[in-house]
Amino acid sequence: MNCQGCHTPDGSGAGSVPRMKGHVGIFLQSQEGREYLVRVPGSATSALNDERLAAVLNWILTEFSGDSMNSPFKAFSAEEVGRLRQSPLKEVEQYRLKVLRDLSSMSMNE
Repeated sequence: MNCQGCHTPDGSGAGSVPRMKGHVGIFLQSQEGREYLVRVPGSATSALNDERLAAVLNWILTEFSGDSMNSPFKAFSAEEVGRLRQSPLKEVEQYRLKVLRDLSSMSMNE
């Protein structure tokens, strides 16, 4: 099941689950956003090993970011994923909102 179980195979999201398609790349615009993608429970607690999870995250970013991601992007490595997934997020929605607010503030200050 992995990511598509909640985000659906096309990245559109099911119910209240956030849409990835056309949006997920914005998280790479900050370190906190980058960490968020690994630390969400679906990633951090996945049965995939670090190498496979890094590959899946990189695929998601390539396939679903659209114009939301600056090219080229720094791909996730197995080492980075292994380090970050040791601290899964407990307050996912609050953390996501903080990251998005910070990103919005950054873009308004440019």
